[in-house]
Amino acid sequence: MTLFSGRRTGGRAGGQENSRAGVRSGEQAGERGGEWGDERAGERGNERSGEQAGERAGGRGGGRRRAVVVRDAEFTAFVEASGTRLRRAAYLMCRDWHLAEDLAQHTFAKVYASWERIRDGGSVDAYSRRVLMNLVFDRQGRCSSSEVVLAEMPEHAADGGTPELRLALVDALARLSVEDRAVLVLRHAEDHSVETVASILGVSASVVKMRNARALTRLRSLLGEDFLVH
Repeated sequence: MTLFSGRRTGGRAGGQENSRAGVRSGEQAGERGGEWGDERAGERGNERSGEQAGERAGGRGGGRRRAVVVRDAEFTAFVEASGTRLRRAAYLMCRDWHLAEDLAQHTFAKVYASWERIRDGGSVDAYSRRVLMNLVFDRQGRCSSSEVVLAEMPEHAADGGTPELRLALVDALARLSVEDRAVLVLRHAEDHSVETVASILGVSASVVKMRNARALTRLRSLLGEDFLVH
């Protein structure tokens, strides 16, 4: 009986040990499987995050490229539409066609640099005239009136009138102060309103009116009483 009892006890003990060993093995295997699963899940998560980040970066890059294309197209359209008028205004201010070309190119460069800021406000045209006039004023401050170049006006530099009248008008404009000349060019050659001219030049509307009247009186004294500005 004792022997049989010992065998049964040993069997139960062995079974319990085997059971506990199996539990431990299962736990260890589960831990290892969990670790491997976490690693694989982490790797897949990193891969997905990398792909999503790449897609977002690619989307932003593509958006910037499209914005540049749109900006360049809009700016090119503006230059094509206003280039001739801007160069003519520059010529009337400086009486030198080559200098007028340089002033126009510098103006366009500044407009392009500020395009994102000024296009939404619809003030591109006025802004370009403000830049042009500031360039003319800066140059005038560096040069004396005796340094003004007397160049022949190209045939397409002004609209209407005979070449003799156009040359006489440009010569008379050069005898005005640069401030009065700017008012006449903007008001009559460019056909801007008094308010727009005031905004471009940074003065009041009353100052524009005063300069305009003074400049017209001076032009008539130089060109004769029959001279009219339309």
